[in-house]
Amino acid sequence: MFKFSELSIFQRFNPISLIVILAIAVWSIVLGWGINQTLGAMAASPNNGLSARFEAGKELYRDTCSGCHITLPPEVLPTETWQELLEKPNSHYGTSVPNLIRLSQLLIWDYLRTFSRTLPAKDDPVPFYVQQSRYFKILHPRVEFTESVTHKSCILCHPGVNNFDFRSLTPQWDDAP
Repeated sequence: MFKFSELSIFQRFNPISLIVILAIAVWSIVLGWGINQTLGAMAASPNNGLSARFEAGKELYRDTCSGCHITLPPEVLPTETWQELLEKPNSHYGTSVPNLIRLSQLLIWDYLRTFSRTLPAKDDPVPFYVQQSRYFKILHPRVEFTESVTHKSCILCHPGVNNFDFRSLTPQWDDAP
């Protein structure tokens, strides 16, 4: 028959074991509290509906790309285009993207992948220019383009482009059908 000794639980464990157990308990409580605080702050942050997970990627995307050209909304080009551009930053339309480190690539990719669309079929050609993108054409159903469209053309109709505002339009488009 199993018999308990008359030693208390504190006498059964050596002092170092009790310190380790106490440290783990305190660490767990502090970690849980920290996670709770972080999630609460994320839920309360005003970011125009963009979760904190994607905010850093969006900012890195805008900061990195706007040094040379306007930044397009992710939905203008398909996911496959963004992936190709980010996988080969040293071959970016005949130039190299400066100062793009791997962590920045991953954060930008997470943002672009989430807010762009994949091509409907695997055999669809990947468009590398705005004028080739079916999504660009879908986003502009009422516009008849008489000239070649580039990322530089956007400012003609979207005066807020420099602030990543593509919803504001020039007066000529305010009442367009």
